[in-house]
Amino acid sequence: MDLLEEYRRATFIFESGDALGAARLLEPIVEAEPHNAAVRQLLARAYFNSAQLTRAEGQLRVLIEQDPSDHYAHHVLGRTLERAGRFREALPHLRLAAAMKRHDDYTDAVRRAETWLGKNEGA
Repeated sequence: MDLLEEYRRATFIFESGDALGAARLLEPIVEAEPHNAAVRQLLARAYFNSAQLTRAEGQLRVLIEQDPSDHYAHHVLGRTLERAGRFREALPHLRLAAAMKRHDDYTDAVRRAETWLGKNEGA
């Protein structure tokens, strides 16, 4: 298997809107290249986009373990946890990403999680 060609195919498929198809192509590449952050990140995004949140979380936690300063991995992990309704767990990752890099999406995600938690504190 030509891993680079498969990665390119997976990227094209992902960008074409078929996250599930991209994930199927990326899984064996991640197995063959477990330290390749770009491939793992795309697999995490494919899982996120296809609502495989537990799998996305697993891939993102590996990325953060490999590189704790990866602001994007923290952000996407926070978004994954947010999407799963785990706002309290999401917030530290969202805040960390926003502190590491100024980005409107990061700031918006922090506000969303804080607002949700604030409205549901007494519930």
